[in-house]
Amino acid sequence: MASEARQKMSAERLEELKKELDYLENVREKEVAEQLKVARSYGDLSENSEYDEAKNEQGKLYSRIAEVRRLIENAEIVENTTRADQVGIGSYVTILDVEFDEKCTYRIVGSQEANPMEGKISDDSPVGRALMGHKKGDTVFAETGDARTELKILKISRK
Repeated sequence: MASEARQKMSAERLEELKKELDYLENVREKEVAEQLKVARSYGDLSENSEYDEAKNEQGKLYSRIAEVRRLIENAEIVENTTRADQVGIGSYVTILDVEFDEKCTYRIVGSQEANPMEGKISDDSPVGRALMGHKKGDTVFAETGDARTELKILKISRK
C-alpha cells in the first residue's frame, strides 16, 4: 500500500491532535460505552432508539479516532524556513486586494490548520501559494476559480 500524503502542520497543531486523541480514547470512549450499556438495559434492541443513537455515536467516535491517528501518523512538522522578510509558513501577511481596495491580514499555516474564518490560510491555497516566498511591496496574482486576483503585500511579521 502506498504511503499516505504527509500532513503539514505546526508542532502546536500536532500537540492539539495528540490531546484530542487522548480525550477521545480515554474519556469519550468510556462515555459512549456507558450510553450503550444504559440503552441496552431498556430491552428490545430492534425498537430501541436510544441504542441506535448510541451505536451511531460510537461509529462517529471510532471514525474520528481513526482520522486523528492517521493525521498524527502522517504529520510533517513545518518550521518557517524562509527569511523574516519573506512570506512563509507561520507568517502574518497583510495584503491589499487591488481590485476591491480591501486590506486583509492572514496567517500562513499548513493545510491541517487552515481556517479562513480565523484568518488562517493554507500554504496550499491559491492565495497562500501566490504569497509564499514573496516580500513586502511585491505584487502577486492568485488564481481563484475563474478569477485572477491581484494582491499587494503590505506587511509581513512573525507575530
